[in-house]
Amino acid sequence: MLRTHTNGELRLDHVGQEVTLCGWIQRTRDKGGMIWVDLRDRYGITQLMLEEGKSSSEALAMARNLGREFVVEAKGVVVERLAKNDKLATGDIEIKVSEIKVLNPAKLPPFLIEDETDGGEDVRMKYRYLDLRRTPIRESLRLRHTVAKEVRRYLDDADFIEVETPVLIKSTPEGARDFVVPSRMNPGEFYALPQSPQTFKQLLMVSGFDRYYQLVKCFRDEDLRADRQPEFTQIDCEMSFVEQEDILNMFEGLIRHLFLQVKGLDIGEVSRMTYADAMKYYGSDKPDIRFDMHFVELKGEENDLTSGKDFQVFDAASHVIGICVKGAAEYTRKQVDELTDFVRRPQIGAKGLIYVRHQADGLKSSVDKFYGEADLKKWSEAFQSEAGDLILILSGEGDKVRKQLNELRLEMGTRMGLRDPNNYKVHWVVDFPLLEYSEEENRWFAMHHPFTSPKPEDIPLMLAGDLGKVRANAYDLVVNGVEVGGGSIRIFQKELQSTMFEVLGFTEEEAKAQFGFLLDAFEYGAPPHGGLAFGFDRLCSLFGGSESIRDYIAFPKNNAGRDVMIDSPSPLAPAQLKELKIKTDL
Repeated sequence: MLRTHTNGELRLDHVGQEVTLCGWIQRTRDKGGMIWVDLRDRYGITQLMLEEGKSSSEALAMARNLGREFVVEAKGVVVERLAKNDKLATGDIEIKVSEIKVLNPAKLPPFLIEDETDGGEDVRMKYRYLDLRRTPIRESLRLRHTVAKEVRRYLDDADFIEVETPVLIKSTPEGARDFVVPSRMNPGEFYALPQSPQTFKQLLMVSGFDRYYQLVKCFRDEDLRADRQPEFTQIDCEMSFVEQEDILNMFEGLIRHLFLQVKGLDIGEVSRMTYADAMKYYGSDKPDIRFDMHFVELKGEENDLTSGKDFQVFDAASHVIGICVKGAAEYTRKQVDELTDFVRRPQIGAKGLIYVRHQADGLKSSVDKFYGEADLKKWSEAFQSEAGDLILILSGEGDKVRKQLNELRLEMGTRMGLRDPNNYKVHWVVDFPLLEYSEEENRWFAMHHPFTSPKPEDIPLMLAGDLGKVRANAYDLVVNGVEVGGGSIRIFQKELQSTMFEVLGFTEEEAKAQFGFLLDAFEYGAPPHGGLAFGFDRLCSLFGGSESIRDYIAFPKNNAGRDVMIDSPSPLAPAQLKELKIKTDL
């Protein structure tokens, strides 16, 4: 090794030792008679010191010609610093340099390689190998490493075995769009990159590997956002001879283990909520339960406290639903107008916003012309509001207005400081619908995937064709309003799986062509099984307190799915296209 120690290692008990350090120049400070150099590696920063008259002229000359990010080797003696730096782990010592050697000079980097950089995201992504030198990014990847290590430790201790599954697989029509790979040896035929190892892990259950896991790369050709990448990593798991309760207990244990070992936190109760209640009270299948503000119906299936008062907006709506914001009655008219503009944004689509202030002297609303004190009192009782609260109300068609109100609820949670990223609330959402109907395509789709089992008590509904009422034996784990994992108990009988394919519009021939291998396997003794997958990148970003997963991936893509560092994707040479028998007019 060129070095005897790292730049984060030396302390006062090393004083007097001769050491050799290597790293990158963070900065230099030349005060004439004294020169200080900050030397950085991934372990930390150590200060080097050279003094006129005491250090060699060669070392002084070399130090004065060092530029940012030069790679150097420095030899010297560890001494105690006179002016200590409590912001550095090595801040009690410095190196009195006897010799310094440039191992490789460097161009001036395009942005400052410091915690607070002047580089925009586009520039940092183009020079990602430089961005990775910065402490925040390095710590994000260290956190990722720690999470992976603890995942493996927990699952290994629970007798799971890690098995790799193929990356070149078969394209299927269900789910998101596949990335496809042409086969040179089979002209006109294509592999697909896996969206998940779903069928392979089920085949492993048939094979008798009753506890499987894998930290696996998956690929989806879909529109991107801060928490989505075309390639991502899953903690993929499957178990045999289990029911839903076994899966929930096992992986609730995993999430508890990760929070305790990675964050030092006991997450407390992991509650459960049905999909129906999540949609009814929060308008989302992944509600943020760090704060309350659950929905209250003033008009809907179970209540009507608004009709017959000649207010056409409410009279024409099938649903009138609101939230009670504690302590917001003092919102100004300008602030309420901002909220109205917020819900009217095209991506939300509400037509307007009604409010009721619960003040110490009574109830005041934006619809006082139509609703008297007795009406507003009934509303207040429904919301259980108190003096100081603000009630916000939207109206419209049921599912649509709930989605709109969900956005308003999250906005108010943010404005009221109730969405602290360091306050973690974890819960399960269970009993999802098995199927959802597409009006555009005039057919049913699997809400999760075609291998999800219906709840046993709902199988008669499925066989009778009452498909909208069939619940799935499925579950999602939600942390702070983010779905971090999901799965289901699987179908394991050929007859039921064939029925599922039929419901989804597959002909018998199509089902055999796409999934014949799985149907055949079920005839050779498939055990009851189920599992789930956690979004590993998303989990890491939650532990790091970030909304974006990019800083937890070494070399991420941008919003257009491009790697701007290596300029990918890129065109193929004509000779490659010809060899693959691919013709293009682009």
